[in-house]
Amino acid sequence: MTPRYIMIGGFLGAGKTTTVGRLARHYLAQGKRVGIVTNDQTTDLVDTHTLRSQGFEVGEVAGACFCCNFNELTSTVEQLGSDERPEIILAEPVGSCTDLVATVIRPLVQVYQQPLDVAPYGVILKPSHGLRILSNSGRGGFSPKAEYIFRKQLEEADFLIINRLDELTAEQVNELTTLLQEQFPGRPIVRISARTGAGFDQLCDFLDQRGAFGQRVMELDYDVYAEGEAELGWLNSQVVVDAPHEFPLDNLLVDLIDRLRRRFDAVGAETAHLKSIGLWEGFYGVANLVSSFTPPELSLPSNCQVKQAHVVVNARVAIDPELLAQMVRDEVAAAAAALTLTHRIETLQSFRPGRPVPTHRIPTT
Repeated sequence: MTPRYIMIGGFLGAGKTTTVGRLARHYLAQGKRVGIVTNDQTTDLVDTHTLRSQGFEVGEVAGACFCCNFNELTSTVEQLGSDERPEIILAEPVGSCTDLVATVIRPLVQVYQQPLDVAPYGVILKPSHGLRILSNSGRGGFSPKAEYIFRKQLEEADFLIINRLDELTAEQVNELTTLLQEQFPGRPIVRISARTGAGFDQLCDFLDQRGAFGQRVMELDYDVYAEGEAELGWLNSQVVVDAPHEFPLDNLLVDLIDRLRRRFDAVGAETAHLKSIGLWEGFYGVANLVSSFTPPELSLPSNCQVKQAHVVVNARVAIDPELLAQMVRDEVAAAAAALTLTHRIETLQSFRPGRPVPTHRIPTT
């Protein structure tokens, strides 16, 4: 059987990982073999840890986006499944990338030598930034160059996904729908909550469609794209915390995210996505912050008391990477001290993404 390749795009913090996890459970319930490919500019992904903690088989393309590391993507796809290849391959690209139809989907169809059945390309709209950016309010939080990437991601989609129905009012859903219809006409719109599963039947119906997808020809200014990506400081870090007494793991994760939120607010640095996962002997919890104007959330509670935990922090913030690294060091120490924990930072990487240089680019159908 030819594997079905499903890629779910969307901006940083749109809810791609939660959506991919729910899709994986959906296909597993149908008795299908499922593999997942995550992607980032560096290693130590909260997303990879989160999905593996849920029991999924996950391959990671690290060190560059799918488009700039196409051969690593295809190699990772081939390595999924120790005994049999997956029937469903779910791929989650870097949230600051665009032009994925020309640099990933079309090369998979026209260059890659192994057969893949490519599904329609769905892009998740991030409501928190989306309402502000698409309404041209001037309060989107990012520079025009970063907003350019946000819009281009939506432009190339076969269909669009409004996520977080559980957090939006009916009026907000209607406003987002109208804005998308006006600015990106001709694209079907699916409304879902990746957290609760609302609307997932319709999403799966779209993904099950067969036909010629990835047909949208999109002009892209790679100079603006590169400068927009480079405005974001990226940080990945691994920390070990421990104490002679038990402490609530979820409280640590949320407190750390909230401390960092306040630090970023103090210097006017917009958060694209900030997330932490705490792991301990099969238990895990995840806390997130998806913008500077929304509160931190405990997206996956661990509900456990522990004496030791491994904590992974990923930050994507419009700030100098060196300053970002210092803030994370400071607030990890402060959050640990608040619970009388000792901590050890095992790894910490911070940088700005480099200019995207795709392995292949097929801009025309």
